[in-house]
Amino acid sequence: MINIKPFQSNETFALELDAHDPLSHYRKQFLIPKFQNEEAIYFCGNSLGLQPKGVKEAIDGELSKWEKLGVEAHFEKEKPWYSYHEIFPDMVSKIVGSKPHEVVLMNSLTVNLHLMMTSFYNPTPKRHKILMEQNPFPSDYYAVETQIRYHGLDPEKSLMTAKPKSNSPILLMEDWEEVFKDQGEEIALVLIGGVNYYTGQGFDIERISRLAKQYGCKIGIDLAHAAGNLILQLHDWEVDFAVWCQYKYLNCGPGAVGGAFVHEQYAEHFNGPRLAGWWGALPDKRFQISSSFKPQPGANGWQISNPPIFSMAPCRVSLNLFNEAGMENLREKSLLLTGYLEFLLNEISNSDFSIITPKNPEERGCQLSLHIKEKGKEVISNLKSQGIICDFREPGCIRIAPVPFYNSFHEAWRFSEIFKNLLEK
Repeated sequence: MINIKPFQSNETFALELDAHDPLSHYRKQFLIPKFQNEEAIYFCGNSLGLQPKGVKEAIDGELSKWEKLGVEAHFEKEKPWYSYHEIFPDMVSKIVGSKPHEVVLMNSLTVNLHLMMTSFYNPTPKRHKILMEQNPFPSDYYAVETQIRYHGLDPEKSLMTAKPKSNSPILLMEDWEEVFKDQGEEIALVLIGGVNYYTGQGFDIERISRLAKQYGCKIGIDLAHAAGNLILQLHDWEVDFAVWCQYKYLNCGPGAVGGAFVHEQYAEHFNGPRLAGWWGALPDKRFQISSSFKPQPGANGWQISNPPIFSMAPCRVSLNLFNEAGMENLREKSLLLTGYLEFLLNEISNSDFSIITPKNPEERGCQLSLHIKEKGKEVISNLKSQGIICDFREPGCIRIAPVPFYNSFHEAWRFSEIFKNLLEK
């Protein structure tokens, strides 16, 4: 990248940034939605990532094998279905900072969350609480609430949230420390988002994990908005488990197969409860009539069903791009691109909106959440009418996400100009 400081608010500067962007060629690997025959400004990768161009060919290839080979496609020489899932751990481990045997692609995020809580939420009369961040993603809340009820407990007593002391929506480390100091001995499981879906705040997973361990708590992370967005080191941070979807920053398609991480310490000797199915069993035992379940070591032992091939085909394409580009390079551009967009928005002299995402780049990914004081839905509608795709979350938040894979600096400049003009009107 070129020497970028100080940022400038003119269009020439944005174009110059794009001209010196070493990742700019990846934009051509994605299909950009059109608006009036021109490419839209797609700032919604935090909700659904764009389609890599190789996806259609990948799915068509599997359909063709089904057509021509039927069941024999499970054992053909090239990409056999029986072992199709085995390619992913090496790719995924580079994205989430794990060892290959600690990760597996399976099911969907909330299903995996339930499977992991079945194993890692073991309440006792003294230690029965689950700690979440304030305003977690609704699906996580529902999963936790129902898990607590499943154990015959009352969510009013067993579900707790870490809340900021101030009026700010941002949680400080002091807020987490105070919760653990006050109630750490009662917490059975800490379950937080790696990035809060509403504010875009990225939590210090390493420090929170250390706190959880200090107080004897298990810790799980929902990486829905963190995987493919932040640099993660799940193994080194000693997280017990993590789950994520792959349709946001990982660009694997709507409802894509989810992912799960289980720390190496549970690879060989896990004595807790788990729900089992044939695909989690040792491969040579899958088809044997047996009286007991013998799990595969590592995260593979939490599999239940055989993998959905047509849903995994897009994952091969997109995750290959991540491994080719490298998370470190993507994060470097993300910091610059998001910082540049933040600069442009701060140049707008208008009190009708504010940025509620942390200012510290280390505490966020590529999402900026804008609090709109009035008529937020009207603003998002007007943005859409100008060819800008982002999203709105109640009660008054517009989320914009300049994704380093396919968004440009010039798009950030164009967005700020359009947004400024809409506010003035």
